[in-house]
Amino acid sequence: MRFSSLAMGVAIGACVVAAARAQTIQINRDNKTIAISTTDEATATADIAAITIGFEIFGPDAQAVAADGGKLSHAILEALHKAGVNDKAIESSAQGLERNTNFADKETADQRAKRQFVFRQSWEVTVAPQFAAEVIRVAIAAGANQSGAIDWRLADRKALQAKAAENALVKAREVAARMAGGLHVKLGALIYASNETPIAKFYIPHASQTVTVNASMASVSNAIVIPALEIRPQTIREEATVYAVFAIE
Repeated sequence: MRFSSLAMGVAIGACVVAAARAQTIQINRDNKTIAISTTDEATATADIAAITIGFEIFGPDAQAVAADGGKLSHAILEALHKAGVNDKAIESSAQGLERNTNFADKETADQRAKRQFVFRQSWEVTVAPQFAAEVIRVAIAAGANQSGAIDWRLADRKALQAKAAENALVKAREVAARMAGGLHVKLGALIYASNETPIAKFYIPHASQTVTVNASMASVSNAIVIPALEIRPQTIREEATVYAVFAIE
């Protein structure tokens, strides 16, 4: 990990120099040190929205539902393109045709006959957070009746990890300084530091942000005006634990 401050640069240098002797650091009269292990975090607002866009349709036979699925698939992608989403931002997630075995108890024989096969397809569409609501809206309007789940991401995750480690080292020095004051000694330079692998932390304010529209609504033409959702990007957290050894004078 690359630390972003001068202090962290010193920490890395100390870590490289002292790596071979890290296991021999001892506390005795000849080695006056204070060793601190601290954990801290850094946060940032997600700048990438990876949206699940998909649909599910039923038909009386495999050929019919596959044909309808193909038409709907093209219509959804065309709607996304018209909304400004380019092909590089669209990745296929899953697609498949299978016999339907999930019927409601209240369905009549005639209703079941029309739902013998099911076709599903989904994509992951990656856009900036401010465009997420519009992407979901146009996709649903085009027939994507299984859409809306968002995986929030951060483009520069390593920078956030470095910031978390930096915050942990600053906290370690603060704790060490208080300890030195209690011992009536002066805190000296940082002589060794290492950081453990950060643990990814996500703040999820809502259980889900998935929108599901029933097939009858999705099949209606553009006569239905679907308003854009109110979507806010989530906060992403990174946590780091730092072990630091300071000299005392």
